[in-house]
Amino acid sequence: MRKITVIGTGYVGLVSGTCFAEVGNRVICCDVDQRKIDLLNEGIIPIYEPGLEEMSLRNKAEGRLLFTTEVGEAIEASDIVYIAVGTPMSETGEADMRYVMSAAKKIGEHLNGHKIIVNKSTVPVGTGELVREVVQANKKYPWTSFDVVSNPEFLREGTALSDCMNMDRAIIGSDNAEAAEQIAQLHAPFNTRIFKTDLESAEMIKYAANTFLATKISFINAIANICEKVGADVEDVAKGMGMDSRIGEKFLQAGIGYGGSCFPKDTYALAHIADKSGYDFELLKSVIKTNQRQRFIVLDKLRETLGGLAGKQIAVLGLAFKPNTDDMREAPSLTIIPELLKQGAVVRTFDPIATEVARKLLPADVAYMESAELAAAGCDACVILTEWDEVLSMDLAKVRDRMKQPIVIDGRNSFDPKIMEQHGFVYYSVGRRPVNRLEAERKSVNL
Repeated sequence: MRKITVIGTGYVGLVSGTCFAEVGNRVICCDVDQRKIDLLNEGIIPIYEPGLEEMSLRNKAEGRLLFTTEVGEAIEASDIVYIAVGTPMSETGEADMRYVMSAAKKIGEHLNGHKIIVNKSTVPVGTGELVREVVQANKKYPWTSFDVVSNPEFLREGTALSDCMNMDRAIIGSDNAEAAEQIAQLHAPFNTRIFKTDLESAEMIKYAANTFLATKISFINAIANICEKVGADVEDVAKGMGMDSRIGEKFLQAGIGYGGSCFPKDTYALAHIADKSGYDFELLKSVIKTNQRQRFIVLDKLRETLGGLAGKQIAVLGLAFKPNTDDMREAPSLTIIPELLKQGAVVRTFDPIATEVARKLLPADVAYMESAELAAAGCDACVILTEWDEVLSMDLAKVRDRMKQPIVIDGRNSFDPKIMEQHGFVYYSVGRRPVNRLEAERKSVNL
């Protein structure tokens, strides 16, 4: 059993700390936010992640998982200290490092023996050395020693516990072989592949991995847009591409682009790192631009189908950036809904989890309904932005009968076009042939 402190009880810190406790370590999760710690001590998880509440409560009851605002005491009581604070995107696109530097200062002030300091936050290349300098400058006791390790996270929201307990790989960067080995042993219960490297390479791996996946998403979305123009089916194209072992099938699902806490922030951050180092990363800038434009295809298709949006009632199904999370960061809904309202539409929404978070971020005149069917009732068109199970399983016949016009714009390719045609929908998805049964009927009458 290792004694671990995790500074930061956001998504990464809370999931990582809970999983470290689950495999038998004593973990103290600490935060300066008293309200958040109070909630955690009451058994209330401030984020939505399937299974996290149950695992947290179990480890807390068994004494392996503790929550506190006494950050200094937590540091002193552990031999491994994880920094898992937020690194939000600043106005310039670079990562805001104030919370990481604050944590490093606190560690220095409470360094009461040798500790391994591990950066879990997504940080620019060179942060490990900065942390070392800040800790060294703030040491209370000159005789204390420490090592710095980079151990970036690769958790996917909605499947984070599974990702952590069955880790694909653990990247461990350090200039001290013994410190790296101790962190490698800490990850042994997760049955993962260990890759040891230097600090700078570990920091770059995180950004390189996320921006490559973002590039793959933007690429298939660009291909989808071409498919629509030439009559090809992007799903068949993606399947054929994915059969090539050099490419693989993952992250080839066309849609309205990526969102969330990682890809948008990390693409901007790496572009800023490249500019700062003197390299013009044109490819990455194009990826970002392609993703930004992709969201507006939903609006384009709505306008073309309805002949304008003024006075139209639009149902928006799904507000979170992906299913099984309440995370609204960089969610397409935050771009699309305000634009719908700006163009005069009336917006009714449904999301099974993210509604309360969305209320704080979206305009006041958005209506929130208790089901997908209720949101669609009486609407001129329905837009799908998140492929929740509650959306995928909705009663299509009931939705069709209750809508004012049977028009669905599917930004996630959630349904089989043939099924939508059978139910009488005018159905537009991304990179696939549109289903326009009403238009076909008009043509047959004219013949």
